[in-house]
Amino acid sequence: METQNYRMPMIGENAPSFVAETTQGTIHFPEDYNGRWVILFSHPADFTPVCTSEFVLFGAMQADFEALNCRLLGLSIGTNSSHIAWLRSIHDKIEYKGHSRVALNFPLIADMSMEVARKYGMISPRVNATAAVRSVFFIDPDAKIRAVISYPMQLGRNFQELKRVLIGLQTIDKHRVSLPADWRPGDDIVVGAPTTYDGSQQLIDGLTCYDWYFCMKPLAVKEKDRVPVEQL
Repeated sequence: METQNYRMPMIGENAPSFVAETTQGTIHFPEDYNGRWVILFSHPADFTPVCTSEFVLFGAMQADFEALNCRLLGLSIGTNSSHIAWLRSIHDKIEYKGHSRVALNFPLIADMSMEVARKYGMISPRVNATAAVRSVFFIDPDAKIRAVISYPMQLGRNFQELKRVLIGLQTIDKHRVSLPADWRPGDDIVVGAPTTYDGSQQLIDGLTCYDWYFCMKPLAVKEKDRVPVEQL
C-alpha cells in the first residue's frame, strides 16, 4: 500500500477540513467555527507533566481568548476516555502558577487514527512517529492559516506570546498595518518603507523616523499630508 506524505499547511493556505470526536462531542471543522478565530494546538500525550502545565494555562486563559472571538481546539493521539480522565484530574488535583480547579471546556480531539495530526503536519517522525509535537495554528474566520508555531516535546509554550500573536493578527487585519519586533498592544507600529526614489524624499507627518526606511507612529495617529524630510 502506498504511503501518503503529509506536510504542514503553510501560512495563507486553507486550513484542512476534518470531522472528529472530541471531549465536547463531534465537531465539523471549519464549518462549526465560521466567523471565529481558532487556535488549534497539539500536545504529545495525556497525563504528562509539561502538557498538564499547559492545559492549566489554556483553561485559565480560555475566557481571554474567547473575548477575542477565538476558540481553543486541542488534539493528541489519545482516546476520548483518556482525555476526559486527564481533564478531570487536572481540575480536581492540579495547581500551577496560582491556578487551581481549572475548568477545561474547550474540545480536545481524540485523534487515534492520526488523521488530523497528519493533515496538519503535527507528527515529526524523527522525534516520534506516534505522538504529536507542540504545534499551534492560528486560523482566521475565513479558515485561513495565519501563523504557525511549533515547539519540541520538552518545552512548554509561552501563553502570553500566543495571546500576543492573536491580538497582533487581528490588529493587522483591522488597521492594515505592520507591527515591529516585540510589539504589544499600545506600542507604536511601523510604517512601510517607500518604494520609489521620490517617496524616499518625503515622509508622513507625525512619525518618529530614524532614517527614510524606518519610521514608527502610534496606531491612533492618522497619516497626514506628506512633508519634506528636512521639515520633520
